[in-house]
Amino acid sequence: MFRWRRRGRNPVAEILPRALGRLIEGLNPRPETPRPRHHNPDAVVDCAVYAAGVRKPGAVDFNSARIPRGGFLWLGLHEPDRATMRAVAKAFGLHELVVEQTVERGHRPGVEVIGEVTRLVLRTARYVEHEELTATSEVIDTGDITLLIGPSFVISVRHGAPGALWSVRKEAEKRPGLLRHGPWAVAYAIANRMVDDYLAVSAAVEHDLEHLEEETFEASRSAEVAHFYQLKREMVELRRAVLPLQEPLTMITPPAALQPYFVDVRGRLARAADRINGFDNLIDSVLQARLTQVTMAQNDDMRMIAAWAAIAAVPTVGAGIYGMNFAKMPGLDSPYGFSLTIAVIAVICAGLYWRFKRAGWL
Repeated sequence: MFRWRRRGRNPVAEILPRALGRLIEGLNPRPETPRPRHHNPDAVVDCAVYAAGVRKPGAVDFNSARIPRGGFLWLGLHEPDRATMRAVAKAFGLHELVVEQTVERGHRPGVEVIGEVTRLVLRTARYVEHEELTATSEVIDTGDITLLIGPSFVISVRHGAPGALWSVRKEAEKRPGLLRHGPWAVAYAIANRMVDDYLAVSAAVEHDLEHLEEETFEASRSAEVAHFYQLKREMVELRRAVLPLQEPLTMITPPAALQPYFVDVRGRLARAADRINGFDNLIDSVLQARLTQVTMAQNDDMRMIAAWAAIAAVPTVGAGIYGMNFAKMPGLDSPYGFSLTIAVIAVICAGLYWRFKRAGWL
């Protein structure tokens, strides 16, 4: 106490502001600063240099890769972040807008040329296996692949689970005569695989449609209307992946040696598009038949309800008449009045039942 006074310090005056400051900070916490996204090194799936159609052995870093004359580099990325794409853009001299376009997912199929680089976007599709179609079944899963095709490189950026390209790379490496044509050979191999996937998905969807059609016309069990709408929603997603790709594939200008390959891809893509359009019409037809069945079933129910209401009206009318407070009514003084009334009501109800049964209302 005496030392504090001699030094001119007041312990209460020092501790109290600190305590109040901590209390106010606890009541009003500071907003958390968003953590920056870290670099994602796992985005690089594979990177290889190809010379004369053959892959050069050894690991390749795209920042320091040496591409031989007439060869090219194929860099495969899966869901890269902005840091990874900025490094790629710097290494290959890409436009800054390519970074933003490539990082985001969900692009529509299209093609554009930026300088010497062609940006080709394809949608991926995969059929999701399920035991039976329900109102919430996921039938088709989609993603997208962006191809950046330059004079001596091709960069494939994939978003989503479908469309893994490792098998495409392995199959392409078995065809050195194809890879000898450069980066556009990779674009053909990927587009060819996407079209194969579209045809495989459409074949699986056709099986679901056949199953729905069988259930619709079964006497014991009919498909729910919600199942049709769910499959129709999934078909819309598949249409968005397949149909818009037809125009970009006609706009690209690959080397003359690869033109026949792309013509084949465009032909099979048109076949897949026609198939999907046919499925859409088939869903509408079967759905219309199912809605007609529902309407007919509702009409049958209404006729049955009306028939039973007419039968129930007979005893109701009889009871209502004899429930009136009249002094003189026929049958009140007779010992057989009650039995006769019940018998008349039963005969009329039986006659109505027989008539409705014969007419098919019951």
